[in-house]
Amino acid sequence: MQHSWKKAVLSLALLAAGAPAMAQITRAEVTGGAVAGQAEGDIGEFKGIPFAASPVGALRWKAPQPVKQWVGVKRTVSFGAACMQEPHMANQMAPGVPMSENCLFIDVWTPARTPEDKLPVIAWIYGGGFSGGMTSAPLYDGASFARRGVVLVSISYRVGVFGFLATPALSRESGHGSGNYGLLDMIAGLKWVRANIGNFGGDPAKVTVLGHSAGSFAVSMLAGSPLAQGLFRGVIGESGANFMPPQQGASWGGGSIQTLATAERVEGAWLAGLGVSTLAQARALPADKLNAAQSARGAPRFWPPVDGYVVRDDQYRLWRDGRFNDVPTLLGDVSDEAAAFGARKMEPQAFEADVRAGYGRYADALLTAYPHATVAEATRSATQLRSDTTFDWGEYTWARLQSSHGKGRVWMYRFDRPSAADPNGSGHGQEVAYVFGNLGVGNRPAPTAEDRALSQQIQGYWVNFATTADPNGASLPQWPAFTTAKPQLMRFGVNPGPGPVANQDRLKLLDAYYDWRRAGGN
Repeated sequence: MQHSWKKAVLSLALLAAGAPAMAQITRAEVTGGAVAGQAEGDIGEFKGIPFAASPVGALRWKAPQPVKQWVGVKRTVSFGAACMQEPHMANQMAPGVPMSENCLFIDVWTPARTPEDKLPVIAWIYGGGFSGGMTSAPLYDGASFARRGVVLVSISYRVGVFGFLATPALSRESGHGSGNYGLLDMIAGLKWVRANIGNFGGDPAKVTVLGHSAGSFAVSMLAGSPLAQGLFRGVIGESGANFMPPQQGASWGGGSIQTLATAERVEGAWLAGLGVSTLAQARALPADKLNAAQSARGAPRFWPPVDGYVVRDDQYRLWRDGRFNDVPTLLGDVSDEAAAFGARKMEPQAFEADVRAGYGRYADALLTAYPHATVAEATRSATQLRSDTTFDWGEYTWARLQSSHGKGRVWMYRFDRPSAADPNGSGHGQEVAYVFGNLGVGNRPAPTAEDRALSQQIQGYWVNFATTADPNGASLPQWPAFTTAKPQLMRFGVNPGPGPVANQDRLKLLDAYYDWRRAGGN
């Protein structure tokens, strides 16, 4: 069985589609004016297309406004600036990339020869913990997807304090809360796709939104937001899903999203601490000063709040009550998510103290489920608990809620490819190079033939999903849909093929814990 699977996977390397005729679309009319890209082999590439007005000055911390018209043909062959963010993270993704508040751009890779081609579209939302990220990272180059017949669109959005600051004054100004400007950027970008992608040979009725990490958290929020209704036909979420209850007041273990009131209190006090007392003064602060302040010790973690407008409610309740955008869903994670963030040596007593401080009445049960008798066990369990709470439980819960309350089918995966650096599995982000077909980029090791075949397989599933709303297709092993009656997923890497969701005993314990938190437990 395993031998036949490997044979099928390896054969995919030989089945890559032949190169189509040279791309014909290197110029297009878009909202704002005409743009000129360039042909790279058989792909038309457009980089740095403005999709909204520059969010500077009086537009800082406001919803994206319509793009300003330009005269003549705008040459769009270079990426726009990355949104303002902590320089260390930016340099990890794309060393030396320029940063600016003027950063709302879209990039397009298209294999279409004419606008009438009506090809499927993937709209990419980058990750970075909502504090960093950019479309220009070499890892996210869309040419490989385009060579497989998909129009790949990459959408930039504001991050950190520029994208997710919530204060009482900002909420009063808008009349409907604050703190989700980055999500509103994504929605504006998707509206741009709907209005313009046909001119690049894409089909606006076949848009799949794909996100990784914070991008996947965001995709789950878009799937739950009425503001994004009708903007996509399917969603792909890699390692991130926003289904834990929002934290109100003091933080607790395993949480991330906050209520609007909590975010306003914490972030409003932080902004006042910078010596400003009005929004006008805050908007006049130099971007570099704000950027340095959000990177300093003690600054809040700027994250989308439940504002009642973009993120309407606890998303668990949204799905349970049928208040979500019901579309086919492909989602999953990697086998050792939190290992990518470093394993701090953990003494058993310290691990126990952390769990007791963060998990309340469920601490005893969690300490039993996560062994910690030795330093090695405690260190490993700390990583596993962080993986389970930050990533695994959310993806599993999203799959269950969509399967139970939606008509759109669900496919779930797990990427597990141990290495010398991580013999326990694959750390956060390890699948992205395989998905984009950009193996060996940056400091990553040179790919093997097996790596290339696995990338072909994974990308084939993603392309099929964008094309037909089902990952299955010719020359690929059958991927069964996830159901609550049979919670199975596709394993990529170790023991490849369909199998049960891993660590369900731990995830079910976290179900009880989050139910308790949702009911007000503290």
